[in-house]
Amino acid sequence: MNVAVVDIGSNSTRLLVAERDDGRIRELVRESTVTRLGAGVDADGRLSDEGMQRVYDTLERYREEIDAHDCRAAVAVLTSAVRDSANGQEFSDTVRERYGLEPHVLTGDEEAQLTFLGATSERDPDDRQPTLVLDIGGGSTELVIGSGHTVDFHVSTQAGVVRQTERHLDTDPPTDHELDELGADVRAIIADAVPEARRRGVEHAIGVAGTATALAAIAQRLDPYDAERVHGYQLARDEARRILGELAAIPVAERRQVPGLHPDRAPTIVAGVVIFLAVLDLFGLDEIEVSEHDILRGAALGLIP
Repeated sequence: MNVAVVDIGSNSTRLLVAERDDGRIRELVRESTVTRLGAGVDADGRLSDEGMQRVYDTLERYREEIDAHDCRAAVAVLTSAVRDSANGQEFSDTVRERYGLEPHVLTGDEEAQLTFLGATSERDPDDRQPTLVLDIGGGSTELVIGSGHTVDFHVSTQAGVVRQTERHLDTDPPTDHELDELGADVRAIIADAVPEARRRGVEHAIGVAGTATALAAIAQRLDPYDAERVHGYQLARDEARRILGELAAIPVAERRQVPGLHPDRAPTIVAGVVIFLAVLDLFGLDEIEVSEHDILRGAALGLIP
């Protein structure tokens, strides 16, 4: 049967329409739109009317795709921005009533399980190599450690690209002092959230979602974006550091022209790469595998009956 999952995050709203058959997924449609729902939530504690409207406009288009593919089930997963906002329930109700999407405001546990399931869905379940799945979002960064398809440890940190950009990057392009302050903040958050013993035990890492996939596309200068070349790309830490230097040295207007980077991600990509590098540094990893398989796939497999 055909199923649809919409991931409404702090920075982007994404759609997966897939054929699900006996635990296998064949992707039919995959779209991503930067909607910045989480903009201002850190300061105001509420979803803005403008942010919600950007999501609603996107859901209008996504609903047409869902209907065109005769989906038997359609769900929406809502994460950090909605969990943290005073009007998140009102927004969730609108998603259900206006667009026919069954909303799931995920707990941290649920988000970790579905993200790990999506990222490891094509791996051997008997593979016991300790693996980190890194999902850098707009409002939070999820770090999930496990082996096979089983999660052993997870944490959701308040280190997302929108949140950290609003907190630290006031200059365009950012100053060295702002970048240092951002890096120190992120490293402290992650070091406090993940015990050193857990960090030392990780042997492999998978990066999912916007920052990781954007870095893989920038590294290969993909224009237009090519998901097949992004999926499975091995991104070296030194390469990510070089890209950060290039992106942080130019203003947002020039960043929008960088091959491989979607223009709408230009305002927050610098914070994303700083978070990305902080994780690799703290975990002692020289490279990370980039994956197109993330919470969308995990929800299609694990959330829909």
